Amino acid sequence: MNDAEFDHALVGSFFRLLAENGWARTNIAEAARSAGLPLAEARARFPNRAAVLLRFGRMADQAALAEVPANGSVRDNLFDLLMRRFDAHQAHRDGVLRLIRTLPFEPSLGLLLMGATRHSMRWMLQAAGSSTAGLRGEARLRGLIGVWLWTLRAWERDETTDLSATMAALDAALNRAERMATLLGGSSADETGDVGEEPGSAPESPIP
Repeated sequence: MNDAEFDHALVGSFFRLLAENGWARTNIAEAARSAGLPLAEARARFPNRAAVLLRFGRMADQAALAEVPANGSVRDNLFDLLMRRFDAHQAHRDGVLRLIRTLPFEPSLGLLLMGATRHSMRWMLQAAGSSTAGLRGEARLRGLIGVWLWTLRAWERDETTDLSATMAALDAALNRAERMATLLGGSSADETGDVGEEPGSAPESPIP
């Protein structure tokens, strides 16, 4: 078993236990035992529970970035990238939903995950072909964070097997952000990659 396989096994076990037992009663040692993984290696690779969540976020990023279209508009590329991130979340849906319900009671954890979300959305913008440099890049980044969090709310409620409700919400959020950018005097997202400001109020669910 290589490092990537080890991490996938431990993260999957951790989220299964999280779904069953909640955040307070889930620990790395039990996740390793449940997955039949060596405790010493689990300790070396995951010093704390936050490390598991951050690794999960990077795994979702890697899944999204595995198939970046060579052509296409920034807006279409962002749609594909973010839906692949939601597919990665869907694989651990019950655990992720349990984690989201925990965040209001764990503010420090929420701050950590918001920082991770910023890093992830920066990667998504750059992979889609958009610059994140300067003030304009910061506006794009904040806008995409808003799009992600807005769509995350829809994903929480989405009970369809093909995530059609999530896709519709993401499409609408990107359209709204694109229109906002144009109204504020920017070019369209297809030309500049500017996704504008947040499409409405975002939920406090900064899952990476």
